[in-house]
Amino acid sequence: MPGGSCPDCGSSELVEDSHYSQNQLVCSDCGCVVTEGVLTTTFSDEGNLREVTYSRSTGEHEQVSRSQQRGLCRVKDLCRVLKLPPTFEDTAIAYYQKAYRLSGIRAARLQKKEVLVGCCVLITCRQHNWPLTMGAICTLLYADLDVFSGTYMQIVKLLGLDVPSLCLADLVKTYCSSFRLFHASPSVPAKYIEDQEKMLSRTLQLVELANEAWLVTGRHPLPVVTAATFLAWQSLRPSDRLTCSLARFCKLANVDLPYPAVSRLQELLGILLQMAKQLAWLQVLKLDKRSVVKHIGDLLKHRHMLLRMAFRDGTAELETQEKTPEQGRGEEVGLDSFSLPKGKRPASPSLLLPPCMLKSPKQAQPTPPVSTVTGDEDISDSEIEQYLRTPQEVRDFEKARAAISVPSPS
Repeated sequence: MPGGSCPDCGSSELVEDSHYSQNQLVCSDCGCVVTEGVLTTTFSDEGNLREVTYSRSTGEHEQVSRSQQRGLCRVKDLCRVLKLPPTFEDTAIAYYQKAYRLSGIRAARLQKKEVLVGCCVLITCRQHNWPLTMGAICTLLYADLDVFSGTYMQIVKLLGLDVPSLCLADLVKTYCSSFRLFHASPSVPAKYIEDQEKMLSRTLQLVELANEAWLVTGRHPLPVVTAATFLAWQSLRPSDRLTCSLARFCKLANVDLPYPAVSRLQELLGILLQMAKQLAWLQVLKLDKRSVVKHIGDLLKHRHMLLRMAFRDGTAELETQEKTPEQGRGEEVGLDSFSLPKGKRPASPSLLLPPCMLKSPKQAQPTPPVSTVTGDEDISDSEIEQYLRTPQEVRDFEKARAAISVPSPS
């Protein structure tokens, strides 16, 4: 019989009773449960019938908070929604636990902790080359994109992780697969339905063209991909789709329209228009940014040659001019004498440079200094001499100074 006494009746008749595979001490006289939920017998306190906390009984020094438990559950749920492999889920949970130990994350607001779930999943997918965009996770978590991106960069820096960037081709495939234009639907007219493989192939070619023309460098890729997808969709059946705008296209595809997508669309059309001027059978058509869409297929077939003909390499030209400026002038003169009449120069192609280098940055105008002179300030003697112009004024000033300096008789 175990030692001790009942706290209610004082009886020492205590018996062990197994309930739900857990031993309990019960008083046989009054039926009082003396100990309940004892998890281990390694502490001496249990021998004295004292309760032992969960963290002490399991040998742990810290308990998992409710916020961390909820975050771990959300990591698992997000991985299952995205149908990620089990190894991805384990890696994302490990990253979440490491990040939660950081003081800056543990004491952060609830919004940042919710975003942390998506950041750990995105880091895991990027490291395993799994095509997943930041916008897709923000949509699932109803999170703000700016808060998400800031937290993502902070976690990568604090944990010292090596996260490769998402391949542009994989991004295009993942982004285009979410469009609702590949299957018949009551909300989408039949003339707007397109084959997914054809549209994806042409979109990839347009994105590669935009990359070669410096339209992707230093910019968010989704607006460029959206503009390229819209042009690819229009060019496959231009007679039925030229009247459709970019905003309506995004609405039919059930995707959000990024704000800079309209600007990226105009830049892509400008590149295509310059390339179209290099083809003889398109020069007579006098194409504009609307009609050039009909000939995107022909332009993409010869895009490498047409891009070199339509644009000059700006960086290479600057290096060549610095090394041999006189030789470059001689070549231009010789070219003029053979190809054009005397006195005329050929139209030089535009420079192929990033848009930020083609447009000169706005210079801030310096603000004029605020004048604090009121006219009532005292004027020193040396400054008074600057205001005296005539000899008579100089003589009068000297007489006045001499009169002031002479001491008065006592």
